[in-house]
Amino acid sequence: MKSDAVKKGMQQAPHRSLFNALGLTDEEMGKPLIGIVNSYNEIVPGHMNLDKITEAVKMGVALAGGVPREFPAIAVCDGIAMGHVGMKYSLVTRDLIADSTECMAMAHQFDALVCIPNCDKNVPGLLMAAARLNIPTIFVSGGPMLAGHVKNQKRSLSSMFEAVGSYSAGTMTEEDVYEFECKTCPTAGSCSGMYTANSMNCLTEALGMGLQGNGTIPAVYSERIKLAKHAGMKIVELVQKNIRPRDIMTEKAFHNALTVDMALGCSTNSMLHLPAIAHEAGVELNVDIANAISAKTPNLCHLAPAGPTYMEDLNEAGGVYAVMNELNKKGLLYTDLMTVSGKTVAENIEGCVNRNPEVIRPIENPYSQTGGIAVLKGNLAPDSGVVKRSAVVPEMMVHEGPARVFDCEEDAIEAIKSGKIVAGDVVVIRYEGPKGGPGMREMLNPTSAIAGMGLGSSVALITDGRFSGASRGASIGHVSPEAAVGGPIAFVEEGDIIKINIPENTLDFVISEEEFERRKANWQPREPKVKTGYLARYAKMVTSGNRGAILEV
Repeated sequence: MKSDAVKKGMQQAPHRSLFNALGLTDEEMGKPLIGIVNSYNEIVPGHMNLDKITEAVKMGVALAGGVPREFPAIAVCDGIAMGHVGMKYSLVTRDLIADSTECMAMAHQFDALVCIPNCDKNVPGLLMAAARLNIPTIFVSGGPMLAGHVKNQKRSLSSMFEAVGSYSAGTMTEEDVYEFECKTCPTAGSCSGMYTANSMNCLTEALGMGLQGNGTIPAVYSERIKLAKHAGMKIVELVQKNIRPRDIMTEKAFHNALTVDMALGCSTNSMLHLPAIAHEAGVELNVDIANAISAKTPNLCHLAPAGPTYMEDLNEAGGVYAVMNELNKKGLLYTDLMTVSGKTVAENIEGCVNRNPEVIRPIENPYSQTGGIAVLKGNLAPDSGVVKRSAVVPEMMVHEGPARVFDCEEDAIEAIKSGKIVAGDVVVIRYEGPKGGPGMREMLNPTSAIAGMGLGSSVALITDGRFSGASRGASIGHVSPEAAVGGPIAFVEEGDIIKINIPENTLDFVISEEEFERRKANWQPREPKVKTGYLARYAKMVTSGNRGAILEV
């Protein structure tokens, strides 16, 4: 076992003395040493139940003959960090989580890991660590929040942000907003729509790194405690069989994940995280293949914010495996791949029926014949721009309008809420990319303000930043190259006509070649917004969004 390096032999007597200090018995010293990566804290609603999940995992490990040892991982609540300087510190934690987990696992020579994340950056950060370390690893998340109920309708966090926009537009009272405030987020768990946290937790199942139900069983259900115990037991089996992350997270597994992503209508952030995870697994995942996969993958789900259903509904309908079973009817998945269950994808999804065709459309009757995400290219985005196509209203699939240009999120929000943005406009927010932000802030506030102001079917938003999974509408993010490195988005001027064509995957602005070259020649790099600390180091190392915002050494 890997842990023999710190447990066996005369040279390891000092190490064993320290294990004695931990209270380990001689019997335990001969068993697999399992690291339990607990992302619990008391500031993130999706993490406030992870102490109970962790205790259940430990029990499962011990039942199966392993020795669990817990250590922490940090987590940021994107909702609380939204709309201020805190959002610069969200995406960047993905690499801190991966790096710190690598440090702990290597320093203490764990035989395996059980990763217990829930919210946005913990899942990809820990998947990156798992791929990098390549010791047996299994994921069990904290689970999604139940939907809120306001005025006899199910609601989620995106409804809350849009309520603020409605208040600004004069269509909602302060009392109405307060009711949303009190009822929208009623339980522990990751926010109840198909936002980034739930997207990535669902994709752990599609990748083969999480057991059935990991993405969908609500946080407050006792079934999740059982799942945690099973994950704890299963990791000991994975050690015994030496099944490791790179045996599971192969190129074909990432294709499966992208296919499921398209069917579910996941957050556009998956287009950042999957390439970054693949990079750690030694797999080159170019986002360009997303359109090829989307072209043949029907969109089967319209979960909030794209539609009126929520994670609890997806769970009752059969969950991720039921979606995968629908996709398999047309042979869209690689089914001979190994997973953490110790079984193949085919064995996992066999008999997983769709129990609600209103929540999971049968593959013969999809919402659309193409997937939920599109990658756009053109003279405004030579490398890429990403849009959640399944959350765009039909009238905005093709749009042409004048650019309203802002060099930061705050200026755009002020213009939207003060009524300066009108139907037909294309809001451009730049210098918010991985380097320019730095940290590639999410733009949930401006997209929600646009929707709340009643402009969701007539105004588009384009940014080199990114969007929350809670964003909806013609919201095109990850524009690459970003403005901070001289990407064409830096050359757009107020009033330039921007052309968006989502069905044809194009994003352009109207400009002559001569004028383009003139603006390019006149462009000068901006002074960094942050010059000290972690963000300054991050900005120097990070790549553009089309490469997953990975760090280059």
